[in-house]
Amino acid sequence: MGLEISKEKIRELPIETFDGEIIVIDRVEDVANAVDYLKQFEVIGFDTETKPVFRKNVWHKVALMQLSTMDKCFLFRLNRIKYPDELDELICSKDVVKVGLSLRDDFAALRKRSDCSPLNFRDLQNIVQDYGIKDLSLQKIYAILFNKKIAKNQRLSNWEADTLKESQQMYAAIDAWACLKIYNHLINNGIKKTKK
Repeated sequence: MGLEISKEKIRELPIETFDGEIIVIDRVEDVANAVDYLKQFEVIGFDTETKPVFRKNVWHKVALMQLSTMDKCFLFRLNRIKYPDELDELICSKDVVKVGLSLRDDFAALRKRSDCSPLNFRDLQNIVQDYGIKDLSLQKIYAILFNKKIAKNQRLSNWEADTLKESQQMYAAIDAWACLKIYNHLINNGIKKTKK
């Protein structure tokens, strides 16, 4: 039997917050230093946000890319800085493991900005099942492991807004950071299911 959690149970949990530093990168000249910092880590959390679409045949490019360590999350505003080479090099680097969730959509969106194939990514949806977790959404995986709720109320907000609200920054940072936290927890403390 796999580990699962109900929506009702999640509603009762306390809301998670990210207590680290959130750094918004909206100028191209700030990208290189941020990427140099992130390259020091063996594993980082990854996520993206795109402005939601409410009409048919309309789509937007990825507006935000979040890359997080355990205590610092960088929010790269791609709608402002485009997709600088330094960022592309990190995403396509074999040296740094990037951990995300349901990466196929992210990769498809990134292909609209780059010809480079993302390298050395780990998708939590492919990992958690080895630890007996049946639920595959970030909110449910996180709740099962840490007994806290990731609030989703900013998911459909405007990621191309002139200024990202604090609540948007917190939501975006938590999504990337939570992927890293889950990965570290499972790799360091998790007990893999034995295959029958």
